[in-house]
Amino acid sequence: MGRALDRVVATAQNGLEVIRMGGLETGTQPSPYQIVDTEPMYQLRRYFPDDVPDGPPVVLVHPMMMSANLFDVTPQNGAVSILRAAGLDPWVVDFGSPDKVEGGMDRTLADHIVATSDVVDRVRAVTNRDVHLAGYSQGGMFCYQTAAFRRSAGLASLITFGSPVDVLNALPMGLPANLAAPGAQFLADNVFNRIAIPGWLARTGFQLLDPVKTARARIEFVRQLHDRDALLPREDQRRFLENDGWVAWSGPAIAELLRQFVAHNRMMSGGFVIDDQLVTLAEITCPVLAFVGSADDIGQPAAVRGILRAAPRAQVYEATVPTGHFGMVVGSTASNQTWPTAAEWIRWRDGSGDMPNLVHPMDDADDSGVSVSSRLTHGLSAVVDVGAGASRDILGAADSVRRTSQAVVRESVRTLPRLVRLGQIQSGTRISLGKLMNENAARHGRHELFLFEDRVLSHREVNERIDNVVRGLISCGVRPGSHIGVIMETRPSALVAIAALSRLGAVAVLLAPDSDLPHALRLGDCTTVIADPVNLDRAAAAADRVLVLGGGDVRTIAQADGERIIDMEQIDPDEVELPRWYRPDPGLAGDLAFILFARAGTTLEKWPVTNHRWALSAFGSASAATLTADDTVYCLTPLHHASGLLTTLGATVVGGARIALSSEVEPKRFADEVYRYGVTVVSYTWTMLQEVVRDKDLAIGDHNPIRLFMGSGMPVGLWDDVVDRFPSARVLDFFATSDGSAILANVSGNKVGSAGRPLPETNKVRLAAYDPMEDRFITDRRGFVAEAETESVGLLLSSARQRQEVGATVLRDVFNRGDRWVTTDRLFRRDSDGDYWLMGTVHNVVRSADGPIYPKPILDVLTRMEQVEQAVVLGFGEPGEQIAVASVSPRPGSTAPTVAQLRLALAGMPAIERPHIIQIVDHIPLTSAYRASMTKLRQQGIPWGGSRVWYRDADGKLRKLTRSAALEQGWIETPGDENGAG
Repeated sequence: MGRALDRVVATAQNGLEVIRMGGLETGTQPSPYQIVDTEPMYQLRRYFPDDVPDGPPVVLVHPMMMSANLFDVTPQNGAVSILRAAGLDPWVVDFGSPDKVEGGMDRTLADHIVATSDVVDRVRAVTNRDVHLAGYSQGGMFCYQTAAFRRSAGLASLITFGSPVDVLNALPMGLPANLAAPGAQFLADNVFNRIAIPGWLARTGFQLLDPVKTARARIEFVRQLHDRDALLPREDQRRFLENDGWVAWSGPAIAELLRQFVAHNRMMSGGFVIDDQLVTLAEITCPVLAFVGSADDIGQPAAVRGILRAAPRAQVYEATVPTGHFGMVVGSTASNQTWPTAAEWIRWRDGSGDMPNLVHPMDDADDSGVSVSSRLTHGLSAVVDVGAGASRDILGAADSVRRTSQAVVRESVRTLPRLVRLGQIQSGTRISLGKLMNENAARHGRHELFLFEDRVLSHREVNERIDNVVRGLISCGVRPGSHIGVIMETRPSALVAIAALSRLGAVAVLLAPDSDLPHALRLGDCTTVIADPVNLDRAAAAADRVLVLGGGDVRTIAQADGERIIDMEQIDPDEVELPRWYRPDPGLAGDLAFILFARAGTTLEKWPVTNHRWALSAFGSASAATLTADDTVYCLTPLHHASGLLTTLGATVVGGARIALSSEVEPKRFADEVYRYGVTVVSYTWTMLQEVVRDKDLAIGDHNPIRLFMGSGMPVGLWDDVVDRFPSARVLDFFATSDGSAILANVSGNKVGSAGRPLPETNKVRLAAYDPMEDRFITDRRGFVAEAETESVGLLLSSARQRQEVGATVLRDVFNRGDRWVTTDRLFRRDSDGDYWLMGTVHNVVRSADGPIYPKPILDVLTRMEQVEQAVVLGFGEPGEQIAVASVSPRPGSTAPTVAQLRLALAGMPAIERPHIIQIVDHIPLTSAYRASMTKLRQQGIPWGGSRVWYRDADGKLRKLTRSAALEQGWIETPGDENGAG
């Protein structure tokens, strides 16, 4: 009876103390520290300042929602004490409580990164040594981001504790990524841009993540309230979690965290923005040790291990401890395993100790997260292993099915609205490039749009720039419908100029720098050209008037006279009064929007593109590429090329993706910018990526953010190399006529070299039966044009949707009475699966005495040879007697292909479909669109002999071509008539 009464009295006394004081008085004192520096963002603590050890400095970083006292909760077993006992020099960053600091609730995520970087510099200045930077939970994320921001300068190593990197791979409580990502985006844009999270709410949210453990701890505390001695060892830890350890979160910092690292998962992909600087974890080069909690449901193992893929240039190690999130840094597991191992790691990296037993190189395991059974096992402190292996297999299979189902739903949600809008476009619908960019600015405002040379411009900033350029154009006399040439490098200013012309309702005439500019200007019916400083002289030599735009903030245009050459950067848009006729984005679907140019044989032809045709390409391409705001498109494609304007730029704008631009296509720059910008989609034309992909020293590992290569005209040999070099990515190769009337895409990528099939909601296509020798359609018994049979070559036609097709040749009553079809000059065959294969054009098909010889199949065979860099097929002579000449150039560093290798490569083709002559040339130049140039080879004519020239004899065998052999073949009539067939 007496014992029971004593227990009741003790319970009452201790309970009253908890009510009055918030907890039991433990009598412990915090470890001694000195505030070395105080800044608006932080205070910098140095622990044990009166007895500084000789060991290396370690800076500890706490998460935003927790107090910096986290590292000294239990002074005798806290982090700073254990590190100090190991001979290390512990420092702690204290961000304080933002709700108690002036301006604290306006802090951004970037402010914390910049502050942490500043702390590293200050500690290095005091200690004269590189710093080991360590952080718990989000503090560890700060450490990763700081290291990337500094590119590892001044850092001896990184140590993180339960810090997620691949956030969407394993969310707390098994939340599905397809719900969490848009949810995080919504909260960032609509909630935390207005409010913050107080400390009590942060505490409650943390506890709700593991309600079983929280409830068990409180019940256990109440049950032992009579036994003060039993409670005191854990009282400091309990008070920290229940009350003292929580601080407020500022709204902007939460919003940025949710937007960049949850919604877009840019810890993995790269391309996040810190202090207006593009940052990627791929630039971390110092060693990394990541602590993984086997029962951590917040920093789940799969998310934590994402650092291995995100930082491919770093040596990454891990240490697994049997605990949850908080127990990793505070408590018995932390004092016995975590912090001693961290100290041993630092000593090992410093060269004064051995590698810790718990540490090993991180395994590239595909974890799916902490299972429900793991949570319950940890929460109840039970050890139940029976059937664990089978359960993991079942859960893994279920998770795979779940992810597949989510992916199907996600792609449908992305694609269907675009296709619906595309199907609703009529000739009178207002649709244009400028209008879509204006819609994106309203929708995505502050989000990044242009990434260029480490500069970042938001949708809103770009839209304002477009409006300012419109004012400048108006002041220069440009009106709706005006034809204005554009000759500019692929830079932000070029995209702005094209969008500004669209917003004004003018027609952009896109000019290639290497084209015949005077002729192109005449065809495009324009006398005024917008040029950047690089192309100013070329434009001034051909155009009546040049408007100079772009080129950087500081530059001088000496030629500018204010009349013939006008520096638009000197025009103050605020001083330009908008005329009453101006209406932003007036373009209708049927209006002419762009003029492109393409060569038909040796003739330069113009290709008018309406807003409707541009929209067909843009919406169709965006759907095929499944582009979203999560993507960053590396826009390398020249905008004067149809692929650049119609697919790359168009699809990126429709998808709301970020646009990364580069000053050159070069392997080192490519590797650096892919990681720094977080590039997920790479655009290309023709052989643009050849030097990059085939560079043996290309510094891109298997773990990179690229998921897609998107463009047109990639040679099949290069296509093979891209797939081999980037196994986790696929190639989406488009075929589009220059005017956009027909658009095909190889969406699956399974048939390398195929043009694929028409995109949904774009113009339907059919192959008309065509006789290339007579250059005419083949008709059926009714007199209509016959449709080409499967595997037969036919002429591609596209259906004419609009009543008025600008600049197109529209045929009526083709296959049936009343139908309308736009003609192209492209020859295709369609296989039994319905996929289209380009064979050539009506201009480049070789009309030989034995029948037509199509260039594309020959090029596919030759470019697949590992010795071949470029290949060209040309026809010489009169139609019906033409000779097909294939020219190949060897790859750099490789020997030229031998005749035996050429014979073997061509063996799969019927003899009469092979080239008559094959020659090896040292070099084949490229056009500005990265296509093999035929001009010089055409001028040189047929090669009538040489050590590297062979011809196909009557049996299909390759033999050395000599003058006598040419005479024997009937290609020349006399030994002196070598130029007769050229």
